[in-house]
Amino acid sequence: MATSTELKEIVKQKYSDIAQSEPASGTVSNCGCGCNSQASVPTSCCSPSTDLLEGIQMAESYEKLDGYVANADLGLGCGLPTQFAQIKPGDLVVDLGSGAGNDCFVARAETGENGRVIGLDFTETMVNRARQNADALGYTNVEFLLGDIETMPLPDNLADVVVSNCVMNLVPNKQKAFAETYRILKPGGHFSISDIVLEGELPEGLQRDAELYAGCVSGAIQLVDYLSVVDEAGFLNIRLQKKREIHLPKEVLRNYLSDADIQAYREQGKGIFSVTVYAEK
Repeated sequence: MATSTELKEIVKQKYSDIAQSEPASGTVSNCGCGCNSQASVPTSCCSPSTDLLEGIQMAESYEKLDGYVANADLGLGCGLPTQFAQIKPGDLVVDLGSGAGNDCFVARAETGENGRVIGLDFTETMVNRARQNADALGYTNVEFLLGDIETMPLPDNLADVVVSNCVMNLVPNKQKAFAETYRILKPGGHFSISDIVLEGELPEGLQRDAELYAGCVSGAIQLVDYLSVVDEAGFLNIRLQKKREIHLPKEVLRNYLSDADIQAYREQGKGIFSVTVYAEK
């Protein structure tokens, strides 16, 4: 099993490759939490064969949200956290795992010119790409920093709102990540975070298959455990703002289950889910 450091390097390399790919022009990837069909990614992160992933929709479209910038949308998310984040004019917003800047630019449309938005990402090429996007747009109140979510280079009690889109599931130490999120939020501040979680045990073969597990569900944990981590970090008023099943086509499940087992799997409510979680400090 890979160590925490090795996992981080795998993710960093993958997203470095994605950051250097051609702009997605708003195209939504089939595999939001790691695979981008337009990017060249290492086989240790996403299988070179994406046939298994066809029809598995992780990401949601941002195109109708104010502030949306197509060149900053790499189709890597699994939700729309900024839509639920209750950002007010003048707020200071921090986006964890900011990528090419998509959520930051949407947040800026909410917080306005008197607010401030900080994007944090640990992939240097992604930070550079986001800065280029901000410069091209002429934004002076959006900045992008290089840093690790487990040890954020940000002061205590800084943010009114924290957002993140399908990133925490890729972080090896979620306890530290949410403790850091708590630290940088102002008292009374809140977060809205979209992520991938599991409910029930996945079929053994499906869980093990690198084409799906390492590419899209790497690091995802059970929803009840995810919410427990948030609670243990000290957050209050924890609630689900949205829950959406990631539909696995029968053609995918047939690689692991009989038709009868597939029906039982569906009826038991097991599977992979995109959730948007809200909590307050």
